Amino acid sequence: MKGVRFRILTAQDPDLLQERLNRFVEELPEEVVLVEVRFSVGGTPPVYAALVQYKEVEPWKE
Repeated sequence: MKGVRFRILTAQDPDLLQERLNRFVEELPEEVVLVEVRFSVGGTPPVYAALVQYKEVEPWKE
């Protein structure tokens, strides 16, 4: 698939991960759609992670 991209976001605090995820999504251009977001927690102390899959698309034409 062309245009598919991935981004991993991590934090040691779930609220910080949420802030980072919100900021990342807000900064995406309008030509991008989110395909999937997966979450994971692991380690001691815990590390919260999000894998974001997104894709560039062509603008809708009428």
